Amino acid sequence: MEIWKAAILGIVQGLTEFLPVSSSGHLLLFERILGADTGGADLFLGVMLHAGTLAAVLFVYAPRMVEMLKSDRKMIGFLVLATIPGAVAGLFLGDAVDKLFFGGKWLWAAFALTAVLLVFCERIARSRKVYRPIGARNSFAIGCAQALAVIPGLSRSGTTLAAGVFCGMSREDSADFSFLMSIPIIAGAIVAELYKSIKDVGYAAAVSWQSLFAGTLCAAVFGFISIRFMLRVVKKNSLSGFAVYLILLSAALLIADIIF
Repeated sequence: MEIWKAAILGIVQGLTEFLPVSSSGHLLLFERILGADTGGADLFLGVMLHAGTLAAVLFVYAPRMVEMLKSDRKMIGFLVLATIPGAVAGLFLGDAVDKLFFGGKWLWAAFALTAVLLVFCERIARSRKVYRPIGARNSFAIGCAQALAVIPGLSRSGTTLAAGVFCGMSREDSADFSFLMSIPIIAGAIVAELYKSIKDVGYAAAVSWQSLFAGTLCAAVFGFISIRFMLRVVKKNSLSGFAVYLILLSAALLIADIIF
């Protein structure tokens, strides 16, 4: 894969990982647009680009993580509990989902479903005046939502944010928890993919280390920008704009599939 294509994919990954629009879906879409040849290493490339967004979220939430270690260790337990469903889904369904959704055939449907979740999330958030704190039950429910987001096009951040609101949490608390719970799930996926690449040298041979470096660096920089932007949005603005974008994108993809 050319370095410039990897850089563009890194930018796409960074911008869309923390916005409720699905980074995996947009990566598949841009791989098609760019004609990027991953040699069957789509999942490997996507996970490695996630390393950049992992660096971004670690940088932004470093003070919060220190606070958790010092005086809020219960939150660590909630994060561990929320990670279990996603880890199980990734371990047992990751390769099967990658094969099933290879090429992005069903991206339009997953984008549309994400839009629907955001619309309901916004309606509930506007009508609710009293919020629940994070607890064992809602953290596990959010974790189950994260497990569903293994499907490309179904936004991880959007699904988990909506799940938090559905469980009674505020948008701000849901967004914070969603970003924090991305840390262990992304780290685990990176370890798993690195293990596969070491075990099978040809697994990721089509993607050079230069391309990976360029893509990961771009993902880190634009991931930081994306987190900051999203945190401002959930405090002051509506999520409806993301839903409109996804509906239009879904319709365009469906029409394109029918025509071509």
